[in-house]
Amino acid sequence: MEENKNYDYDERYDDYYNEGAEEAKKSIRGYRVVIILLAVILAGISALYFNLNRQQQLDYELLKVDRDSIQSNLSSLITEYDSLKFANDTIAAKLVEANKIMEQLKRERRWNYAKIKEYEREVGTLRSVMRNYLKQIDSLNSLNKKLVAENVSYRKKISTANLRADVAEEKASELANKVRQGAVLRARSINMVALNARDKEVSRVKSAVTLRVDFAISANELAAPGNRKVYICIKSPDGYLLTSESMPTFKYQGLSIGYSASREVDYRNEDVDVSIYYRGSGFTEGQYNIEVYTDGNLIGSGAVSMR
Repeated sequence: MEENKNYDYDERYDDYYNEGAEEAKKSIRGYRVVIILLAVILAGISALYFNLNRQQQLDYELLKVDRDSIQSNLSSLITEYDSLKFANDTIAAKLVEANKIMEQLKRERRWNYAKIKEYEREVGTLRSVMRNYLKQIDSLNSLNKKLVAENVSYRKKISTANLRADVAEEKASELANKVRQGAVLRARSINMVALNARDKEVSRVKSAVTLRVDFAISANELAAPGNRKVYICIKSPDGYLLTSESMPTFKYQGLSIGYSASREVDYRNEDVDVSIYYRGSGFTEGQYNIEVYTDGNLIGSGAVSMR
């Protein structure tokens, strides 16, 4: 009977043990499921955090690129404004404004798209102002080039006109000179005779007290009519000028020239015969040289041999 009792106890114990083991297995499986779910949730959270962090980093890098681009554009604008600031007061004021924006950019620590857009608008406004001034400057430069080209053209025309005027003036001067030269009177048929005290011609010059010089002034339509003072210079065979004790002179080419005798002649653009007398003594045989002057010009010369 005792053996059967022990056997019944052992069988109940095994059943109890088996039931406990089955419940323990179920609990372990539950824990595993929870752990797996937690691991999946943790992995998802980690992946989401990583993606968010990476997106934020990408956004920051993009903002940084935009910031650097704005700074670069602003720096370029500042350089352009600086090169023009002395030309216009408004440009100088815009340069101050651009420098202020640059300082704000350098001090900015919190970046977002709103601020980026605000800076882009400000820089865009400055850029628009700059383009407007550059367009005005280009227009002024084009106008200046046109004016310079027109000025050069006018200068060439003026230079050509001046050259023509100079040539015309030179030709006019030459013509005037030719007219002046053509207007000079000419003496021809110059001759000299010896006269005695009774104004009779003598064959021997030693017997003469007067020398009469005869010549003709030719007609010249270019010469101005009117009275002329005509001078004669008589040089003796030994080369001395025959003159009076007072040694009178007249102007010839800016010099004072001594003469032998003179007289007034009424010239009317026609041939006129002229005789001028020189009174003296001690005349010698030989060749006498005679020169005739009027209006400051030498109008004729000749040589006459006297016995």
